[in-house]
Order: sequence, then structure tokens, then C-alpha cells
Amino acid sequence: MVADMIPPADAPAFLARAGWEHAAILPLAGDASFRRYFRIVDGARRAVLMDAPPPHEDPRPFILVAEHLQGQGFATPHILARDLELGLVLIEDFGDLRVKEHLDEAPAEEVGVYMRAVDLLADLHRLPAASSLSPYDRAVYQREAGLLTEYYCPAVGLSVDGGAYARAWDAVLPIVEQSASPAVTVLRDYHAENIMLIDRPEARGLGLLDFQDALAGHPAYDLVSLLQDARRDVSPALETAMLDHYRAVASPPADFDAAYAVLGAQRNAKIIGIFTRLWKRDGKPRYLSFLPRMWGLLERDLAHPALAPVAEWFAANIPADMRHDALKDHVPA
Repeated sequence: MVADMIPPADAPAFLARAGWEHAAILPLAGDASFRRYFRIVDGARRAVLMDAPPPHEDPRPFILVAEHLQGQGFATPHILARDLELGLVLIEDFGDLRVKEHLDEAPAEEVGVYMRAVDLLADLHRLPAASSLSPYDRAVYQREAGLLTEYYCPAVGLSVDGGAYARAWDAVLPIVEQSASPAVTVLRDYHAENIMLIDRPEARGLGLLDFQDALAGHPAYDLVSLLQDARRDVSPALETAMLDHYRAVASPPADFDAAYAVLGAQRNAKIIGIFTRLWKRDGKPRYLSFLPRMWGLLERDLAHPALAPVAEWFAANIPADMRHDALKDHVPA
């Protein structure tokens, strides 16, 4: 077992207090944060242990959003036990059938599954944002977009005009901030690796994971997360079809397409920075393999007229040969 998937020392006592004294603790997954997950097995019973160690992580937002979404009729893991001081949370096990792996095995079901995922978002967007959520505001957008200039540009040896970069985003973000779309609960990481296929009638048979960073913001953001997936190829044809479907079921205002492009560019710039940081700071070079996809998605978004100021900055500061495969020599074989 790799060192970072050894269960936390406090896990057996925590599980004993929760009534799982004799359960086995099996490594399940880590993610791009400090959180880790373990499958807990006790005979026929199954659960998942989330290890969200303080001070790096705080499980309270996960619990708060999970309970809010459940109250709205969506399927999130039930909280079975918690110790907030230790950062340990025992949650319902949704199994192993993630959308990504299911579609790898059953590609003919892609349109139907994505339609259900889009319908779930339309359901969520008919409801007001959770009152406990902070706004997805200018400061957050700028901080996230700035991860590209903070991490990616130095990694490829570029010295860029960071002030002009921020001003370019200031020129386009009002499209999102002044949109006619009302603020909704934005899950922020809604994609094929965080959506489970579950045998339950509610929420279109889709289980939600990884929503602890939810904010109140524009409804286009989670559509971008789903249809411009950082880890799975979604064809432009499928993206177009699902956007058409969303328009048909949600009737968004006329400014929706421009907001979608702006948020797509903002999210993809952020992820390029995050994946570079995961390599440079956290020793996780496998994330570099996703950068060509992210650059392709970013360049598609930048082609929208609403992104002209940001597109001009990229043209002036990051040459074509310093994008896409510029870090390929660091990708593990």
C-alpha cells in the first residue's frame, strides 16, 4: 500500500464509536486535494470514510451542502458519523459505477447519460442558491484565473504581464456578473468522475460527489464543468447537443451563451494553473497529461467574441508553442 493511502491512526477508534468496530479499512481513492477516501467493509455493510485532515481540509462545507442538496431532493451520500476535530466523516457508499468508467464500457449510452446529467442541473437551477453559500464573485474569479500566470507561465519559462491579464478579465467578467440568470447553487466540480450511477429513484439516478466547494453563482459554470471535462473527452458535437438540450428545458436568458464562454475560459485557465501546481508543488505529474485537452478547450472558448480582451492577452503573452504540449517531457511514461 502506498504511504499516502495508509488509514489515519484515529480511524479504527472513530469507526468503533460509530458502530463499525470490526470493519476492514480498504484504500479507495485520493484526489487533487489533501482529502483521502477509504472503503469500510463489515460483512454485507459498506460505507466510505472521508479523511479531511485539519488544518488543510474542513469537512463542514461538505456536510452542509450534502444535507442541503438532500433536502432539495438530490442524491448525496448520507452522513453516517462525523468527528470534525479529526476531520473524519463516515458517509454512504454509492458504489463504484462512476459515469466516466461506465461510458468507457458503454459508449452507446453517452447521450442518454449526459442528458440526465444536464436535466439534473436544470432541476437544480430552478431552485434558489443555498443561503449558506458565499458568492462566486469577482475576487474569486480573478484569484482562480490568476493560477495560470502564477504557476503555468513560470513553469514554461515565460515572464508575462500579469497586470494586463487581470485587466483583461475585468473587461469580460461583467458579462457573468450582470447576467439576467439568477444565482444558483454551483457545485463547481460537476463532471464524469464525480457523478455516480446509483439504483435509486430520486435525482434521475445520479449520485453527487465532491461539492464541498460550492458557491452561489451563474448556472453556466456547472454546465462548463460537465461539458468541457478536464479528464474526459467530450466531443464538440455532444457539447453542442447538450447545450441545446439545456436551453430547451431551462430556457436561459439571451446572455447565457456569452456567459458560458467566459466561464469556460475562466475555468480552463484555472485548471491549467491547478494541474501545473499539482506537479510543481505537490509532486503529482500525472495531471500534466491533461494539459493538451485543457488548452484546446481554452482556445475554443477564447474564440467567442465576448472573450476578445482575454484572447488578445493570450496572443500577446503565450505563444502557440508554449501551450498544449509545452510540458510533455515531464509527463510520466
